[in-house]
Order: sequence, then C-alpha cells, then structure tokens
Amino acid sequence: MSQMSQRINSPISTPELERRWALVRKAMEEWEIDVLLMQNNNDHMGGYTKYFTDVPASNGYPDTVVFPADGLMTVVKQGPFGLEKEIDPSGSDGFNRGVGRIMTTPSYESAPYTKNYDPELVCRVLGDYAGGTIGLVGTYQMSFALVEYIKSEIPNTKFIEASELVDRVKIIKSTEELELIRGTASQQDSQMTAVIEKIEPGMRDSDVAAIAQFEGNLLGSEQGVYLCQSYTFGEPTEIGPRHIQDRVINEGDIFNMLVESNGPGGYFTEIGRTIVVGDTTDNVIETLESEFAFTLEAQRFTLDMLRPGAECSEIWKAFNEFMRENGKQEEGRLYCHGQGYDMVERPLVRFDETINISENMNIVCHPGYKTDSVFSWICDNYIVGENGVRESIHKLPQKIFRSGEVSLY
Repeated sequence: MSQMSQRINSPISTPELERRWALVRKAMEEWEIDVLLMQNNNDHMGGYTKYFTDVPASNGYPDTVVFPADGLMTVVKQGPFGLEKEIDPSGSDGFNRGVGRIMTTPSYESAPYTKNYDPELVCRVLGDYAGGTIGLVGTYQMSFALVEYIKSEIPNTKFIEASELVDRVKIIKSTEELELIRGTASQQDSQMTAVIEKIEPGMRDSDVAAIAQFEGNLLGSEQGVYLCQSYTFGEPTEIGPRHIQDRVINEGDIFNMLVESNGPGGYFTEIGRTIVVGDTTDNVIETLESEFAFTLEAQRFTLDMLRPGAECSEIWKAFNEFMRENGKQEEGRLYCHGQGYDMVERPLVRFDETINISENMNIVCHPGYKTDSVFSWICDNYIVGENGVRESIHKLPQKIFRSGEVSLY
C-alpha cells in the first residue's frame, strides 16, 4: 500500500485495519451476509464508518460505506457532482485504505430534494448483490431516505440488521487500540489540570470549557464535548452544554467539569472532577468531601462487578439496590458504558443491554447524584482485564480540587 500522508492525525496502522476487516468478514460468513452497508454523519456517535476506513464522518455530511465479504470497499461522501475516483488496486492512495472507489455528490439534509443523491450512487454498487443478503449497520443513524430508496431499487433481496455483528467485534480492543485509548486519558488529565490551574471568579462557565478545549486541540484532539456548570452551595445543578454556560462564576462557587473528547486515533474517554473556586467555608468543604467519599464508594461498587462475563442488567440492578440501601437517588441515567470511536459505545450498563462485559473493553464509570446542597460525582475510564478492572487509566487524583491548585500526578 502507498505510504500514509503526513497530513493524517494519528492514523491507525494498516495491520490493525486488516485485523478488523478479517474479523468482520468471518462473522459475515457465519451470518451468511454478502455485503454490509453503513452510514454515519458525525464523529461523536459515528464510529462505524471510522472503524472500517479510519476516516471520520463530520459536519453532518453523510459518509456511506459499502463493505463486501470479498474485495475493496466503496465510499460515497460529500463532494462535487460526478466525481468518481478509482484507487490503486493495492487499496490505498495515502489517505484511504481498503477502499477501491470513492464517489461524491453535494447532498444536504437541509435540502430534502437531494435525499436520493447518495442512494443513487450506492445502488450502483449494491446492484451487484441483488438477490443476496445485505447487512445494515448502524440503522439508528442511517437515513430513512437511503434505506427506503435501496429497498425499492433492489427488490428480491434480503436486508437484515447487522449492527450487532459489528458491535461484538468493535467493542473488544486490540493492543494498539488500548495504547491509543490510554493516550486519550493522559491527554484529558492535562486538559483537566489546565482547568484547575486557570479557573477563577469572574470567568463564565464557557470560558473554563474553552480552556479545556484549547488544551485538547493543542494535544491533537479532533472532537469532543465540554460540559460544565458552576453553582452556589445549596443550589446544586448538573453539567450542561455551551448553550447554558453563560453564568459568571463567583467566589466560593462549586464547579463541575466534564471533558469528553477524543484523542490519538480518534478514541474517546472522559474525565469529570469538582473544583471549589476561591475561598469558601469549612462547612462547604466538609459536605463536598463527605458526599464525594460515598460517590467513590459507589463507583468502586460498580467497578468490582465489571468482570468478564458479567451481565450489565445485573450490575445495573445491584447498583440501584446499593443506592437505595444508602438513601441515595436510584440511577436513571446511563452512568457506566463502553467507549471507543463513539462517545457512548456498547455495552451500556443498564437493564436493556444484551452484551456482557468482556476483557479488553474500555469502560467509563460516572456515578452522580444531587442532594439539597451539592451535586456529587466522579468520572474515569477503566480497561477490563482478565480478572476485572484495577486502577483508572486517568491518573489525575480523585479528590475535590481547589482552584489554582497545581496537580502533580
């Protein structure tokens, strides 16, 4: 294959991509699927096309990938009318690997009359599989227009939901992937450290989020969300997005910060910490630390159950029993889940998940709850080992921080 372009940020190795393709094709053979079709439009929750091509979807523009049981992929994406690029039979042009053809069209979700532009191109490829079995991957994000058009144009063909097929391969991380994931966690330690050191009264919540985002961009992050909220003791609130980050931080306020960005290779982890801004009373600190001690106990209660073979529904049930027995709110959110190319990746630790915990999963655990005085929480990532999880891959201490504190770890 051609040498990779120096423009690419942390490319995945070709042997790693080949490993993925081989595992998926083996599963396709078992499921008797001739070709997979997938479409993503963002790199927050658009991990399927990235997993196969190492190219992220972005900006709401659809990237559609046709992955055959044998042969090179075809990619349909945003671009000028009529562009059709044939890639060297070796399967690489320095950017695209395992791809034989790229076709483009200027279609937009905001211009519904363009809804069939991408499907028309896709059908030129999928027509070869008429009468066979086409597996649809990521149907929750795949456009209705795409599936409707293809089914009408390629009759007498079997279409099946194949997301589960890919999920069971994608969520088990290789050695290369785990190393990159640890790199993301290290990057976020630095982002959170910058926040702790620079936050001060008079800033808006959004100013602090910008510190974390800027530090991440300097370290190579491509995407992410930066959720935070400041509040006065006795008026607790949960973290939120940029639209509700216009509050000015006051002396003695409590500040919760979540950094959920991707790092090397495009992998997500997330870290959450609580910071007291400026001077406050002993009562505030004592209350925060008392609730935080229980929050760490709740996190460890979950972590101790994250062992290979464990059922997510049973973990969920046991955790909520633990919270009830201790007089705390039951968890209704998604408080523990996998991560990878998607910010939220299976398995989801809750009542409706069908995939069990397995070795070499990247799992984040972020229990949290409100009292009359504070919102107490913690967030860190862990890699599931043969005997469960040990220490977090984030190395920033688990504690209540004071603004301006230099964090050595």
